[in-house]
Amino acid sequence: MGLIAEFKEFLYEYKVVPLAIALIMGIASTAFIKSFVDNIVMPVITPFIPGGAWETATLEIGPIVLGWGAFLGELINFIIIAFVVFMIAKKMLKEEKVAKK
Repeated sequence: MGLIAEFKEFLYEYKVVPLAIALIMGIASTAFIKSFVDNIVMPVITPFIPGGAWETATLEIGPIVLGWGAFLGELINFIIIAFVVFMIAKKMLKEEKVAKK
């Protein structure tokens, strides 16, 4: 078997192309959801944050400064992305029901 044929077999056997497509779609989806959270969700939450700037909201405990505003934004990003992945997996990986005979 030639090297090129072996390489093609590798691509098909390990489903490299669909994996690459999934990676690219995941990166694009992450950017979209981050923009949604930063520009739509967080401005709605901002009035409820003391000081009004969610990106720089901090909590000072003595010498320790916790940046909870940026953390909150990233947490919302994660929850939305995890939910979207869950819904896609649930839809795409749905097992067929076994019919009784």
